[in-house]
Amino acid sequence: MAGVQRELLGHSPHVGEAGAVEKFVLKSDRVKVELLSLGCIITALETRDRDGQASDIVVGFDHLEGYVNKHPYFGAVIGRVANRIAKGKFILEGKEYQLAINNKPNSLHGGTKGFDKVLWTPEVLPNGVRFFRISPDNEEGYPGELKVWVTYTLDGGELAINYRAQASKATPVNLTNHAYFNLAGQGSRDIYDHEVSIEADSYLPVDDTCIPTGEVAAVQGTGFDLRQPVEIGKHLKKFHLDGFDHNFCLKQSAVRQFCARVHHPHSGRTLEVYTTQPGVQFYTGNALDGSLTGKGGTTYPKHSAFCLETQNWPDAVNKPHFPDVLLQPGDEYNHTTWFRFSAS
Repeated sequence: MAGVQRELLGHSPHVGEAGAVEKFVLKSDRVKVELLSLGCIITALETRDRDGQASDIVVGFDHLEGYVNKHPYFGAVIGRVANRIAKGKFILEGKEYQLAINNKPNSLHGGTKGFDKVLWTPEVLPNGVRFFRISPDNEEGYPGELKVWVTYTLDGGELAINYRAQASKATPVNLTNHAYFNLAGQGSRDIYDHEVSIEADSYLPVDDTCIPTGEVAAVQGTGFDLRQPVEIGKHLKKFHLDGFDHNFCLKQSAVRQFCARVHHPHSGRTLEVYTTQPGVQFYTGNALDGSLTGKGGTTYPKHSAFCLETQNWPDAVNKPHFPDVLLQPGDEYNHTTWFRFSAS
C-alpha cells in the first residue's frame, strides 16, 4: 500500500482557473512518484538500483515554471489525441474537422493547448490520485464534450495509469503518458547502454513527417525487430538508425498484456510495461538537443531518455484499417498501462 501526500506547489496565471497547481507524492516501500495537477505530469519517479540506491529516473524540471513554459511534454498526459494526425484534418459523419497545426504539417498531441497544459481536478485515493476534467465541445477543434478521468495508483513496485473517457458526440480519443525515462538516473548523458525489447511482430513505417504510410510492416529482418533484447546504442549503429519514433503494433487484447522491457545492466534497474492498448510509441528522445535546463541544472541532449507511450496507432482517424480510435456516445474509453520497476 502506498501513502499519498498533497501540497500546494505554486500559482501560475498561464494555466487559468486561478492558477493553483498542486503536487502529490505517492510512496511505497520501493517507488516514489511525484505528480502535478497541471497536465497530470509525472515530475519525479524514484526507484532503487541493485545496491538499494534510489535515483530519479524521469527527466523534467525542479520548478513549476519549467512545466508551464514550452517543453517536449515531459511526464504529461496527452490528449484528446496522442501522436500525429496528418495535416490536422479528419472527416467524421460527413464533416471535415481542421485542428491546429503545431508540428508542421501535422497536428501533434492534442494541439496548441492539449491536456498536458491544463489544470485537472484531483481526488486523493488511498494509494493514488484520480484527476478529472471536462474537455468542452470544439476544444482544439475536436467535436463533442469529453469527460476524462486519469487515475494513478502505486502498489509496491508497480505504477498503474488508468484512462477513462465519455463523449457527448462521436470523437477521436487516444490518451497516453509522455514520461521520459533514463534508468541510469535522470541527467545521465545517454541511453545507449540500455537493453530494450518490445513484444511486437509488426510496426508502422512513416513518411518524412512521421505520419504512418498505412503499411503494417513485419519487423522480421529489420532494425525494428526488438522481440529479443538489444543494446540501444549498438543497435542504432548496426542498422544506421537516427533513433526510434515509431509505433509498434501489439496484439489486440482487452486485458493486460506484456508490452516492453528495458534493462540497465550497470544499475540493475528494469522497467516492464504492460497495457490494454493496441500500440506503443517507442521514442528515443531524438529531438532533445541540450537546450533545456532540467533538474539540478542538467541538460538533456539527444538520446538522453526514452519514452514508451502506450496508445492507439497514429493517424488512426484517417486510416480505417487501423484500430478504431472513435469514441461513441454511450460508450466508454477505458485503458490501463502498468509500469513495473525492479532491480537485480
